[in-house]
Amino acid sequence: MALEMQDLMALQSLDKKSEMSPYEAYMVAHKESRRPSNTSITGVVLGGSALLLGATAWVFGGMYSSAKAGQAKEVAVGAKELASAQYNAALQLLQQQNQNTQSNIDRLLSTVAAERAERIAGDVTLTNTVNDSVSGSQQGTLTAQQAAELAASQATQQVMQQTFADAVTGRSSLNATPVQIYSAPQPCGCPGCGCNQ
Repeated sequence: MALEMQDLMALQSLDKKSEMSPYEAYMVAHKESRRPSNTSITGVVLGGSALLLGATAWVFGGMYSSAKAGQAKEVAVGAKELASAQYNAALQLLQQQNQNTQSNIDRLLSTVAAERAERIAGDVTLTNTVNDSVSGSQQGTLTAQQAAELAASQATQQVMQQTFADAVTGRSSLNATPVQIYSAPQPCGCPGCGCNQ
């Protein structure tokens, strides 16, 4: 037989001055201990929530971690492809730079070789000229470039001489056409001649 709270209250209200018997005190304490308290209800709710949260984490944690692992793998593959593309671009730039450097070196070498050949040819011409001068048999030959320079120099010198001569003789006046002085015929100045010339 279970006493309910109403029964206990009724018993207490009958005799407030009298104490409960040990049996009644035991039964009341026992009944009250079996009644759920706020602390035990909170504990049960929190325990159930924790159990539910743990089960959810166990079930969905695997799926979440698998999805994150897939995303991380995709990012890693993208980073690898980007790094590979950047490496290839840098390699191409390096190869192009090497080609440019090699072509510059080749151009410099050909220029140095041409200058060396010209210097050697000039030294041979100078040596021949000195030898011919010493021996008295000057038979030096001009290269095409030297001949062209000599002809240009001679033409310039001839123009300068002609300009100087024109300035000295008066041919270079303000008139471009040369003018001769003319006077009209005069009657003969002979006395009594009558030639009229």
